[in-house]
Amino acid sequence: MTDAFDLDAYFRRIGYGGPARPDLATLAALHARQVDAIPFESLDPLMGRPVRLDIASLQAKLVDSRRGGYCFEQNGLFKAALEAIGFTVAGLGGRVRWMSPPDAPLGPRSHMLLQVDLPEGPYLADVGFGGHLLDAPLRLEAGPEQTTPTGRYRLDRDGALLALKVMTGGDWRCAYVFNLEPQVHADYVAASWFTSTHPEVLFTSTLLAERLTERARCSLVNTRLTETPRGGTPSERLLASAAEFGAALEELFGVTPPAPVDQIFAKLTAGA
Repeated sequence: MTDAFDLDAYFRRIGYGGPARPDLATLAALHARQVDAIPFESLDPLMGRPVRLDIASLQAKLVDSRRGGYCFEQNGLFKAALEAIGFTVAGLGGRVRWMSPPDAPLGPRSHMLLQVDLPEGPYLADVGFGGHLLDAPLRLEAGPEQTTPTGRYRLDRDGALLALKVMTGGDWRCAYVFNLEPQVHADYVAASWFTSTHPEVLFTSTLLAERLTERARCSLVNTRLTETPRGGTPSERLLASAAEFGAALEELFGVTPPAPVDQIFAKLTAGA
């Protein structure tokens, strides 16, 4: 295994057959294809398995296998693909606010996102925010509302930070805050180790999985599955057995789990 990025294998994995040019059309197409083809999932931290962020490991897991990953893996892979095409990309660090009260203190930089510089200006690209996957890059510009095929977004100034807001349930909800200070690989390794090992961090006790296809957004929190057709009404159900859980991973998320389904389901339902 080497650190050379296999762009052709990545294109096959996401089902992309278009041009490979460092322009906005290619960026948008790849962004939409990755969140469709490679699901967000946090099975490895949940099961106490290591999360490796080197290029060879990312390709082996997310490209060569039927697996997904969380933000450091998803956006690490996406950054490598964009750079292989010739895009100018900087990795940034975000502080997640998605499930925090508005007055809660800021947490650590536990999220990876990307700044992509184009002739049209800088864009925010993020294929790894598992609370609410984005289907398209956004202009890195505070103020105006931006609409994608699946959502409404805006970037607000929050002191020295930018805040990504998502319209959901009739209200603007903050996904995360960030600044434009570039992060290096070691920053992500440290943050990923914390988010995948600390006993009080969400990913070590809770399964999150999400996939955003042309037809629907599918979200799984432990055994609670929500399916939202594009332009439709969400439906929610609890997966009542290991067989149902395994079928959802296979059919809706396209994931081959890293441990027996019975073992994962038992961990999720322990004490329920």
